[in-house]
Amino acid sequence: MKSESDGGGRTTLEEHLIRVGFALGGDDGCIADARQRALAFLRQAGEDYGLTVPARAQHLIQLVVSELVTNAHKYAPGPVLVELGLTGRAVEVVVWDSDPTVPTARTADPGRIGGHGLEIVKAVTDALVVHQETVGKRVAARIVLPGVSKTPSG
Repeated sequence: MKSESDGGGRTTLEEHLIRVGFALGGDDGCIADARQRALAFLRQAGEDYGLTVPARAQHLIQLVVSELVTNAHKYAPGPVLVELGLTGRAVEVVVWDSDPTVPTARTADPGRIGGHGLEIVKAVTDALVVHQETVGKRVAARIVLPGVSKTPSG
C-alpha cells in the first residue's frame, strides 16, 4: 500500500478542500453516527465545492469509517475521534482511539465469523497507516475517488 510521510510520522496528502473532525462517545450508536456524518461530509463537499462523489465511492467511504470506528469501539475504551478530509482525488479517514496496540489483519479465513474488518479496509483503500501516539493510536486510510466530477458553477 502506498503512503507518504512528512518525516514526523504523519501521513501527508495534497491540500484538503474540506476537512472535518468530530468526537464520538464510544457508545453503541457511535458507529451508525460516524457513517451518517461521513455521508453528510460528502454532501457538504458537493454543495461547497461542486464535487460529485460516485455512489460506489460513497459506500466505500462509509464502509471504511464503519469498520475503523467499529474496531475502535470494540477494542479501546472511551471516546473515538474521527477526521475526514477531501482532496480533489481522495478522501482521508483518520480514526483515533485510546488503545496503543497496532492492529493487524488476520489471515483470510472464509469460515471465520467476524474479524474481517481490517482485511476489508486494506482491500478497498489506497493507503492504510497506523501511528502510535503518546496516548492511543491513529489509523489513517485513503480512498481514491475515481470518476469524481466537478459540476460546472453556474
